[in-house]
Amino acid sequence: MSATPPPRYAYLGPAGTFTEAALRQVAAPGDAQYLPQIDVVSALESVRAERADFAVVPIENSVEGGVTATLDTLATGLSLVLLREVLVPITFVLAGRPGTRLTDVTRISTHPHAWAQCRRWINANLPRAVHVPATSTAAAGALLAGGGSGSHLEPGFDAALVAPLTAELYGLEVLAEHVADNERAVTRFVVVGRPGQVPAPTGSDKTSLVVHLPSNDAGALLEMLEQFAARGVNLSRIESRPIGDLLGRYSFSIDAEGHIAEERVAEALMGLHRVCPHVRFLGSYPRADGTAADVRPGTADADFAGARDWVSALREGRAH
Repeated sequence: MSATPPPRYAYLGPAGTFTEAALRQVAAPGDAQYLPQIDVVSALESVRAERADFAVVPIENSVEGGVTATLDTLATGLSLVLLREVLVPITFVLAGRPGTRLTDVTRISTHPHAWAQCRRWINANLPRAVHVPATSTAAAGALLAGGGSGSHLEPGFDAALVAPLTAELYGLEVLAEHVADNERAVTRFVVVGRPGQVPAPTGSDKTSLVVHLPSNDAGALLEMLEQFAARGVNLSRIESRPIGDLLGRYSFSIDAEGHIAEERVAEALMGLHRVCPHVRFLGSYPRADGTAADVRPGTADADFAGARDWVSALREGRAH
């Protein structure tokens, strides 16, 4: 009888990315098959095409906000759901080939989010340096070390902004440490899979959604937000993203505190379904920080059940 193959995880590669660090929190290399991808879209599409069972991708950074490639890919196409989130502290070093001096650096490669998190340090210490975008921080490090595609060619840059582990992994020399503008920066990663049974609530959960406004009229955003406010559901994140068909048309990517199994969250989703033309459920899953939602008086499950019983009693003439 053949053994069950290990789960396949697509992730933003190559080896040494912050995404791999997030993946290692989810599944150890010996317990899963790691499938590095060139970008976030490829990782998510691998799950849709069933080439991978799950994907691990960045979704939000404490400095730069939402990762648009992830948000936009989740918002369209075959449905995917978020199953778990993990947090990874972000630390950068400036690395170069052995023998490179800091004064030699005029072109620096890294992922655009990493560049944004280090731009003040770069402006202060290397004001003439320009950014060479890379698909990931580790991809920049690999190419600089000669391990990327077309490695027989010069990479076209002098240094890379990478994680300390990446510099060590590819044999690069650290030219400067602690180059991030915010030493407490954190990136939130999510484990993404195909739709199925929603995991049971833990008491510390998030529910993610994509919502289109009911109209472009004044008050349309308020009408959408009232569906949460009226049920006491707090939003931990809300970002607008262009729908793409016309100028001025936006959808909203939302993280709500709570689980679809909770009455207040389910009622909010039903309200959205009634008044909004498009609502995509992206899953209810445990929060990485373990913080329980603040359930205000009158919005606990028992309060909704009691209110329904009261209305039933009124209909049946058992209450006044």
